[in-house]
Amino acid sequence: MAEFSQQFRDAMAHLAAAVHIVTSNGEAGKVGITVSSVTSVTDSPPSVLFCVNQNSELHDVVKQNGKVCINVLSHEQADLAKHFAGMSGSTMEERFSWNQWNEGQHGVPLLRDAVSCLQGEIVESYPVGSHSIFIVKLSDISHSPKHGLIYFSRQFKAAEI
Repeated sequence: MAEFSQQFRDAMAHLAAAVHIVTSNGEAGKVGITVSSVTSVTDSPPSVLFCVNQNSELHDVVKQNGKVCINVLSHEQADLAKHFAGMSGSTMEERFSWNQWNEGQHGVPLLRDAVSCLQGEIVESYPVGSHSIFIVKLSDISHSPKHGLIYFSRQFKAAEI
C-alpha cells in the first residue's frame, strides 16, 4: 500500500496547480499556510474549496476562526510561498511582519500584489482521509492582472499568459 501511496504522490506532483496562501485571523490566532488545493465550487453563491492536512498545527486554527482569505500568488511570490509552506524556518509572526499585508474583512490578512484575494467564511468542512475539505462562501473578491505561480514537478514555476 505504501508503494501505491507513493505512486499517487508522484502522479499528483505532475498535476500543475495554482499556488495560494490561505490566511485566517480570529480568536484562535493569525495564521497562513501555502496550499495548492483550491477549486471553484459554484458561482451561486460564489464558493470555493481548499484542503488542509488535519495533522497541521494550522488546521484547527483555520477551522476555529472560520474566516479566511485565499491569496492567489503571482509569479514573483515563490519565496513567500516557501515561507508559508514552512520551508524556510521563519515563524508565523515573522511572516506577517513583512510589509506585504493589508487587513481585510474581519481582520484577515490580504496579500498586497496577489493575483486575487478571495475573502469569505467557511460554511462547511469535511474530513477525508488525512485532510479536511473546507467550503468557503465568498464575500469579497479583488483581482489584479498578473502572471500566476504554479506548483509542478515539486517546483514553483511562473504561469505565463
